[in-house]
Amino acid sequence: MGKYRTLLSSECDNEEASKWNQEYFLSMLKEVLTAVNVQSVIPRQVARISKKEKWDGLQNTGIWIRPFILTSFSSRSLGPLVGKVKEYQVETIVDTLCTNMLSDKEQLRDISSIGLKTVISELPPASTGSTMTANVCKKITAQLTGAIGKQEDVSVQLEALDILSDMLSRLGGTLYSFHSSILTCLLPQLTSPRLAVRKRAIIALGHLVLTCSGNIFSELTEHLLAELKRNESTSTTRTYIQCVAGISRQAGHRIGEHLERIMPLIVQYCNVDDDELREYCFQAFESFVRRCPKEIDPHIPSVMGLCLKYITFDPNYNYDNEEEEEEMMETENGEDEEQESDDEYSDDDDISWKVRRAAAKCLEAVVSSRHDLLQDFYRTLSPALISRFKEREENVKADIFSAYISLLKQTLPTQSWLHTSDTSGKADVPLTMLRTQVPNIVKALHKQLKEKSIKSRQGCFSLLTELANVLPGCLADHIPALIPGIVFSLADKSSSSNMRIDTLSFLHVLLCNHQPEVFHPHIKSLLPPVVTCIGDPFYKITSEALLVTQQLVKIIRPVDKSCTFDAKPYVEDLFSGTLKRLKAADIDQEVKERAISCMGQIIYNLGDHLSTDLQPTLKIFLERLKNEITRLTTVKALTLIASSPLKIDLRPILGEGLPILASFLRKNQRALKLSTLAALDTLVKNYSDSLKPAMIESVLTELPALMTENDMHVSQVAIMFLTTLAKVYPSCISKISCSVLAEIFQLVHSPLLQGGALNAIIDFFQALVLIKTASTGYSELMKQLTAPVYSSGSAGAPLHKQAYHSVAKCVAALSSACPKEAPVTVNQFVQDVKSPKSSPAVQVLAFLSLAEMGRTMNLSAQRELRTVILEAFASTSEEVKSAASYALGNVSVGNLKEYLPFMLKEIGSQPKRQYLLLHSLKEVISSSPADSLTPYVEDIWALLFKHCECTEEGTRNVVAECLGKLTLVNPAELLPRLRKHLSAGSPHARSTVVTAIKFTIADQPQPIDALLKGCIGDFLQTLQDPDLNVRRVALALFNSAAHNKPSLIWDLLNMVLPSLYSETKVRRELIREVEMGPFKHTVDDGLDVRKAAFECMYTLLESCLDQLDIYEYLNHVEDGLKDHYDIRMLTFIMLARLSALCPSAVLQRLERLIEPLRATCSSKVKAGSVKQEFEKQDELKRSAMRAVAALLTIPEVEKSPVMAEFSSQIRSSPEMASLFENIQKDSASLSISESMDMS
Repeated sequence: MGKYRTLLSSECDNEEASKWNQEYFLSMLKEVLTAVNVQSVIPRQVARISKKEKWDGLQNTGIWIRPFILTSFSSRSLGPLVGKVKEYQVETIVDTLCTNMLSDKEQLRDISSIGLKTVISELPPASTGSTMTANVCKKITAQLTGAIGKQEDVSVQLEALDILSDMLSRLGGTLYSFHSSILTCLLPQLTSPRLAVRKRAIIALGHLVLTCSGNIFSELTEHLLAELKRNESTSTTRTYIQCVAGISRQAGHRIGEHLERIMPLIVQYCNVDDDELREYCFQAFESFVRRCPKEIDPHIPSVMGLCLKYITFDPNYNYDNEEEEEEMMETENGEDEEQESDDEYSDDDDISWKVRRAAAKCLEAVVSSRHDLLQDFYRTLSPALISRFKEREENVKADIFSAYISLLKQTLPTQSWLHTSDTSGKADVPLTMLRTQVPNIVKALHKQLKEKSIKSRQGCFSLLTELANVLPGCLADHIPALIPGIVFSLADKSSSSNMRIDTLSFLHVLLCNHQPEVFHPHIKSLLPPVVTCIGDPFYKITSEALLVTQQLVKIIRPVDKSCTFDAKPYVEDLFSGTLKRLKAADIDQEVKERAISCMGQIIYNLGDHLSTDLQPTLKIFLERLKNEITRLTTVKALTLIASSPLKIDLRPILGEGLPILASFLRKNQRALKLSTLAALDTLVKNYSDSLKPAMIESVLTELPALMTENDMHVSQVAIMFLTTLAKVYPSCISKISCSVLAEIFQLVHSPLLQGGALNAIIDFFQALVLIKTASTGYSELMKQLTAPVYSSGSAGAPLHKQAYHSVAKCVAALSSACPKEAPVTVNQFVQDVKSPKSSPAVQVLAFLSLAEMGRTMNLSAQRELRTVILEAFASTSEEVKSAASYALGNVSVGNLKEYLPFMLKEIGSQPKRQYLLLHSLKEVISSSPADSLTPYVEDIWALLFKHCECTEEGTRNVVAECLGKLTLVNPAELLPRLRKHLSAGSPHARSTVVTAIKFTIADQPQPIDALLKGCIGDFLQTLQDPDLNVRRVALALFNSAAHNKPSLIWDLLNMVLPSLYSETKVRRELIREVEMGPFKHTVDDGLDVRKAAFECMYTLLESCLDQLDIYEYLNHVEDGLKDHYDIRMLTFIMLARLSALCPSAVLQRLERLIEPLRATCSSKVKAGSVKQEFEKQDELKRSAMRAVAALLTIPEVEKSPVMAEFSSQIRSSPEMASLFENIQKDSASLSISESMDMS
């Protein structure tokens, strides 16, 4: 540091400094300024200059700082200086730079303006609370507005406008007090004789409207409207329309309210014969469509009409003659005709293409933002765009292609519409309509695939790629027309790298989405250019070519079905091209991996044609398996080869390869473990005769460590592999059964075990028990399974409830595998239940095990079982009663004839046991096949309706679930009967019927769906029921439908949403006061209904967003932000979700949304409140702060004055600042963990 200080000081005082190489000196100086505390290095020099010479010395040769203003490089060095020196010194620098910017010397002026921009860019954001930023901005603004208004030198005006734009963009909120004067200064510049000044004024106004007040925005809008109406000259009208478009792009959420007055004027100017004016009109339309979606809605038809009219606007070109010339060119000399055509139509003054391009971009904006008009687009817009694929201007054609690709992307999520049950409207389904237009698309494009223009060909391939993704198989009839274009682009020497990559990408999609047979006639012409691309020096082309080759191999010889195509002539080319890349070690990682995958596919499909080449290739795979970079891809390739129906001989590499695979199970790479387990499983299944016990044992020793509840999926795959081993190598399993079983029993007793992992364990036990060794016999396994339950009273922690169910399922699986042992086990469990010495835990396990066994086997031999279960209904333990109820239901499933009539009789005659018996009936209905239940449906139906008006809500809910699941047995007959009961006089009966419908809705397709869609509207009418509880359960039904099957309610939203929104309102008549001793407690009977309504609203965000009027939706979210604690918690989550889904709409309502958030974050709990109140308040603040953090992710939100003020308030409050920091840390750690899970 001393060296730098000495050198710098000496240079500052040295009159000979100008002799130095300035660039070297300044680079060194910049390094110093950035790296050190400047206050310790140059305080005396800066102080001396600023006080004694007022920085006039900046222009004098002898002052050390002179280099800063002599080159643009030196101006950039001001950046580090601003952050190091004192505030008053920065203000002095700014004053001098502003003064010099008005100088007559051009060089000084230019460098000063660069310096000012550098200073502005380095100022700390106003949100940090720095006073320096505000003071410096005020100094600069006052001088800039004066310079813009009075300066006659255009170059000064341009520089000043540039700097003002930078300031407004970055620090607009800080200049709040200057906004009015800035507007007054900028408006006259819109009529400047220099177009450059006008454009920069428009840019500055665009930045101004982001942070200005409503009054200033209105003043600006009124001025623009008045000038547009005056239409003083076409030139100024163009500028005003550009300005409106610019404002809309920057702050569309604010201009929406003025759109009704703006639109007629701009539509009117579209008909003026001025191409530039029309272009700006369409740019304004595009901006409105993107930034004011709600307000532009009534004008969409007229905007589309104008776009479709002017997208064909090409007055200087006759497309009909072009078609005739094309026909002549086929028979005559093409080159002469082309030259003549170019001469005839070259017209530099023709700018009509700008109008067509702007119209195409506007159409793209409409298409991408209006999914609800998709069917209309395919009726009118799609044919019009297809007819314009012949556009002569490349830039316009690219935008037309882009618009059509947007249309295809909008269609992609709606593929299921093709399978709609509404056959009457099938012709109008977008995908069906698109399918009919495919021939026209191919006809318009296939000739262009051989054009010289690379840009046009790339556009064609991009569009066709999207088409093939949206409608798989749609190009099958057009393959002959497309192949020549594909071959041309791959083989053409003039094609760029990107051209080849796009072509290969399209070819890959085409091959994946069509049947192999359609390509067989073209393999001969298609294969050579693809193989050539494998050898291309550019790695991206090679990579794509290998991907295509892999797909071609599947097509040349599909192994999953018979094929007459002869693949033999093509094997050599495919193999040699891929082998060259497989052998290469000095190539890109992506190419290495794809070469391995491609060769794996070749061996899988064509391995029997490789003869002597096969074994050397497998040796290469072995080498790649040893390489850390390529091992994962190689494991996947070997898995594929091992599963080949061609029975590839892998014996030469198994001896060395299996220990390597075993070692991968110890690695910390999850994907590698899973792939290795899949590979080992396939090898054991298909190559059992080639594997020696020693090889297997090296793998087995690694398995126990993989079975842990920390990663259930890895555990599941490992256990599935063990099951395979138990079937193929039972002797090996017996050797390690102790260590493996210990881990598996730990999993069985884990509360986390369920689903696939549990099923894998059940399969393993069933395979293991058949080995019949002492350590894996039935009795030993049963003993270890149940030991924690039977010994829970003496030692160890009690098992979790889920573990009892897991153990019971495993017990049932073992009994199923060993039917001779089952009766003894059943008898043992019955005795356990009867014994007064048995603990509740033992009784629960016994009942659950009997339930699982009884579901699949007839337990009628146990005569006392029924009595034992009924006696357990009187137990003092709720868990025992619940398990007994579950057991009765499942045992009945195994013997309906004996148990079901008895159960129905008991329900009718035993009111005290009714609730438990109804739960048993629910199990019967849920688990029994429909045909076996049919004889009992009428009796069950009648019994359930006798209890549907029960005063106990819990009982009614079970009755409703039984009714709903019973309806699924015969929906055609039972659903209309449910609907009739809607008119029942009792609110309890209506609520039971509506709840029953909720249980008929599942997230999987069911036969009832079509019937339900026709009548669910009647059930949702109960949203207007006078009874509060009926409305609550109707909301629960609506929520279930919106979550599981939104298609049921899409057409009803217009009818249902007003009722839904009305339930979000606080109803004073439902709020009452209850006296609790000396205290009064407020009870809101409408709270549960409101919560249900807001839950529905949240569900609609995920499933029906494009059907909602988001602004109406936000009105009710705003109300929820001020409601009860529970509802505020929910609306904060909704607001965070809306910030991601509809940022522009949220930005428009920001002022109204921030206030309740601010109130929550700054609220205090009353002194003396109980601990729970403090905890609730803390959680509420955390939830509100999460919503604030989500709002801050919206683009441009930081330019909102309200948000800037709130952000400043958060930073200035230690409590809020700490909370916000914690929220950000939590979200950061969550995103990191999610990315780790993805790996």
